[in-house]
Amino acid sequence: MDLVPAPQEPLKKALGPATAKVMAEHLGLHTVSDLLHHYPRRYEERGQLTHLADLPMDEHVTVVAQVADARLHTFASAKAPRGKGQRLEVTITDGSGRLQLVFFGNGVHKPHKELLPGTRALFAGKVSVFNRRLQLAHPAYELLRGDDVAETVDSWAGALIPIYPATAKLESWKIAKSVQTVLPSAQEAIDPLPESLRAGRGLVSLPEALLKVHRPHGKADIAQARSRLKWDEAFVLQVALARRRHADAQLPAVARVPAPDGLLTAFDEKLPFTLTDGQRKVSEEILGDLATEHPMHRLLQGEVGSGKTLVALRAMLAVVDAGGQAALLAPTEVLAQQHHRSIVEMMGELAEGGMLGGAEHATKVVLLTGSMGAAGRRQALLDLVTGDAGIVIGTHALIEDKVQFHDLGLVVVDEQHRFGVEQRDALRGKGKQPPHLLVMTATPIPRTVAMTVFGDLETSVLDQLPAGRSPIASHVVPAADKPHFLARAWERVREEVAKGHQAYVVCPRIGDDVDEPGDPRKPGRSPEDEAEKRPPLAVLDVADQLAKGPLKGLAVEVLHGRMHPDDKDAVMRRFAAGETDVLVATTVIEVGVNVPNATAMVIMDADRFGVSQLHQLRGRVGRGSAPGLCLLVTEMPEASAARQRLNAVAATLDGFELSRIDLEQRREGDVLGQAQSGARTSLRMLAVIEDEEIIAEARQEAAAVVAADPELERLPGLRTALEALLDEEREQYLEKG
Repeated sequence: MDLVPAPQEPLKKALGPATAKVMAEHLGLHTVSDLLHHYPRRYEERGQLTHLADLPMDEHVTVVAQVADARLHTFASAKAPRGKGQRLEVTITDGSGRLQLVFFGNGVHKPHKELLPGTRALFAGKVSVFNRRLQLAHPAYELLRGDDVAETVDSWAGALIPIYPATAKLESWKIAKSVQTVLPSAQEAIDPLPESLRAGRGLVSLPEALLKVHRPHGKADIAQARSRLKWDEAFVLQVALARRRHADAQLPAVARVPAPDGLLTAFDEKLPFTLTDGQRKVSEEILGDLATEHPMHRLLQGEVGSGKTLVALRAMLAVVDAGGQAALLAPTEVLAQQHHRSIVEMMGELAEGGMLGGAEHATKVVLLTGSMGAAGRRQALLDLVTGDAGIVIGTHALIEDKVQFHDLGLVVVDEQHRFGVEQRDALRGKGKQPPHLLVMTATPIPRTVAMTVFGDLETSVLDQLPAGRSPIASHVVPAADKPHFLARAWERVREEVAKGHQAYVVCPRIGDDVDEPGDPRKPGRSPEDEAEKRPPLAVLDVADQLAKGPLKGLAVEVLHGRMHPDDKDAVMRRFAAGETDVLVATTVIEVGVNVPNATAMVIMDADRFGVSQLHQLRGRVGRGSAPGLCLLVTEMPEASAARQRLNAVAATLDGFELSRIDLEQRREGDVLGQAQSGARTSLRMLAVIEDEEIIAEARQEAAAVVAADPELERLPGLRTALEALLDEEREQYLEKG
């Protein structure tokens, strides 16, 4: 008897070097255990045994029959113009009727050698009609030999055939064969779930789950296996995050308690409005965290325009009050400049520390970006190291080695998903002790995703819009079906400008064709029609056409990421001052840009943007007292998935609802995969949105396990599973958080 390979054994040893190489390169599978956890995507049903005389159309059938005749035809085709195309036609009979099988191309070689007249076999496939005759195209088959025919027929006919995530180099059936080779190793799999948890929830053992998922006898087997394997994924991931939270809670930090009548009090007194209940509640959570002696790790998520910047500023002022410094890290220079301007405006004389006219409790608010002049940069660096500047706002220029702080107490990261983990980590390393960390995101994240991706952060949610905010009406403009709708869109822009307001026009591309990414959509989406094939509309072209055509006579300017920072800033200043009527821009305006007088937005080729991105963009209008209007222009046909997506955006202003829709369409790979960790997603079975309940329960169980045994000394199986999840790259990601 062959020795059963151990789960950690390399596939090279178990399957041979050629297959192992393809699995490693194309599927990321390296060990026997990796292959056992490469689950079928779905299952084909072969169908019960059917007589040839009773074949039902369009159904999967399995028949036992004998080959009566087999003929190989060659023919010319577009792919094989020299008559090298091949088609194998096989006629089979079971005594009750006859049926034709057909195989094409590379698929003819094996059956041509095996399906000789007189051979008996099982054939399975979907019944179709060609030239008014029933046929099976490329059926699966199993030759029947020897004495075990009855047993083979029974086991093969009703079986569920696993279909694996495959690659052009390795088809599903070859993967299935490899899985069958290593399946005995499932018996050696170490169970990560504590026995009490498994028994309490009535879950099958891991070896049993692996057997049932790869070789199910029926749908009940699949259901049992799936619920067990989902628990493994949810629980192991939540234990990793619970250990992070536990470790963070042990770190020392300086408690930052604001002075009773200091800078924060002075700021609150000069606010021209009262905080919303939501802002007050979230601020209290944050100030409570800052007052403790271990670092705050909090995620502040809120709807577009819910006042996150104000809440973050109050936290920064509290830290300055307590003698520390605060740094706000923004993803782009436009955004850093915008934050600097709005914070200085909100603070007024409180931002003029050390200057004539500065208030008693004032501090300095400095800006630090890569494109600053040498003198300004030198002064900013000096203000930081001496402690004169209590607040610094900047891009990743803040992370450079030269930047030294006097006493960094709080790091605020705006738009978390745009920052590499290393960048956040480098900034956190600038404190004498670990600084408190507040991460802001304007893309609302469904609760389960927050628990899964940001599970090491406490979460605060701002879901209330400040008083005086206007509703935004959104409409889809089907430019191809109804061109007059697009003409009307430009009339609406002119009407808004005539009322003294301003408008944005957003395009997916710049248009100077310097190695541009053609399309911000995810690759691999099937082309729906010609609209998908043409290049996305570009800022420079559209601005030119509008200025000469439907918006002639209006002041039209462009803004895009490849402009010099000073030019970008000048354009934004003119737009904010009301000197420009229409700003034609790329998504550089997606976050943080605040022009209350802008009431209309037209998004060209809106189908080329993701749901969350459209919601972000739309949030740039309706920021004042006048109502906002967002027009989503598309050439996609009415029945297309892209149009349904746009209809969903037009139908609701609830960012949390939209983020669920977005996630359901994108699946979790984007959430937990490279965007977050640089490692491929560890989720193979768990669906973050569908399995909300499992994730919430796994989080509770994980917290209890880690509280009782932080090093998992009593749970070696769980420790092994964690090590597998946290390969080096991912381990670093979680370490840096």
